[in-house]
Amino acid sequence: MRKVWVFGGAAVGLGMGFVLLLVMGVYVVAGNLAGGVAAGSRGLAKGAVPAAYKQLVQRWGNLCPALNPALLAAQLYQESGWNPTVVSPADARGIAQFIPSTWATHGIDGNGDGKRDVWDPNDAIPSAASYDCELAKYVKDVPGNTSDNMLAAYNAGAYRVIRAGGVPSISETRNYVQRIRSLEKSFAAPVTRIDPTRQAAAAIAFAQSKLGTPYLWGGNGTADQGGRFDCSGLTKAAYETVGITLPRVANDQYNAGPHPSRDQLLPGDLVFFSDDLTDSRAIRHVGMYVGGGYMIDAPRTGAVIRFDPIDTHDYFGATRVTEDGAKALPTSV
Repeated sequence: MRKVWVFGGAAVGLGMGFVLLLVMGVYVVAGNLAGGVAAGSRGLAKGAVPAAYKQLVQRWGNLCPALNPALLAAQLYQESGWNPTVVSPADARGIAQFIPSTWATHGIDGNGDGKRDVWDPNDAIPSAASYDCELAKYVKDVPGNTSDNMLAAYNAGAYRVIRAGGVPSISETRNYVQRIRSLEKSFAAPVTRIDPTRQAAAAIAFAQSKLGTPYLWGGNGTADQGGRFDCSGLTKAAYETVGITLPRVANDQYNAGPHPSRDQLLPGDLVFFSDDLTDSRAIRHVGMYVGGGYMIDAPRTGAVIRFDPIDTHDYFGATRVTEDGAKALPTSV
């Protein structure tokens, strides 16, 4: 059980002053760390891929130079949200969303059991990687970034990419490439310090203005709800004040940007908690980091929005929210 912190009026006032100093600190740190953006990684962020699929994604994501595990994970998440039984209105099937005709020509027996089963992630994930790498071969001589051209070929076909001499001027295709490359950053384990975002300061200011507000399950802060929030409703509303739209549910918010390590946390980062530390889909709570090992969060029914420590046994990880990262998230997973 987390330690409960109770604040009187004076304590809350002092807390607000403490947070305002941290908010100003965000801008200072932003200047000091400029240019420290992670350049990409072939590893996966902690828990971003469900444990059942992590080894598959790590292994097959390194199948060819144009692919990496985080990029493969981004595609699978975008296509199915890790659901191996989903069927789309276009009859795309399984965790990698192959339509039957594409599966017939590109599905492989990934686990060597003598069957090619579109519903089995042990076949579908290797098939997705194999298909990506086939497309990369087709477009390897096309100008531009090979991974971008590979993704464009996945969406629009290799012929269009070759004819256009790169990512074609098709809005759906350009958006697809941008979305997957943004999501890739969310699934990659950073190898250098992650650049801070200036929007964080205003998001913190909103959250700290709600200190003392009673918790409401499903609360979005609307007038008919008495301005009350639950945990993910608070973080969503805070980032909406700076023009960033987050998903409503905490475990979806985890994929809205790259993942700083505990020693790289900055005010404004979202911090997450789970009973299963191997799977981001099991996240059940989110708060907003304010520094000094504390967050502002809406903890539970019967409590109020308050400061809580983050260093508990169920601490899962953190996300540095970015506008591109939030935009890249699928509308439903």
